[in-house]
Amino acid sequence: MADNSSREELEQELREILRRNREAFKGKYKKEINDLLSLSRSEIDAITPGTTDLDIYDALIEVVKEASRRNLAQAELKDRIERLGEVALRIAKLIPSLALLFA
Repeated sequence: MADNSSREELEQELREILRRNREAFKGKYKKEINDLLSLSRSEIDAITPGTTDLDIYDALIEVVKEASRRNLAQAELKDRIERLGEVALRIAKLIPSLALLFA
């Protein structure tokens, strides 16, 4: 019984993740998400080599996905990116449409 319950919970959680991702890719910042996802490892490593930049890169993608899903204003997205710190700002500025937020 517990196995079925756990499996159902996992399936529900996965459906929710997929739903949220679909919403993000249909939202206001879908182009920015795609542009961030198209960055190469070497482009990210050029900012700060090592694994810290990848963690921040992942966090940045999540912030932009959530902003897209929730249709947040650009000022709110800008604020959230700034809260991630300097590395996130430098990565965001690799994306022309995000760089405009900080011009």
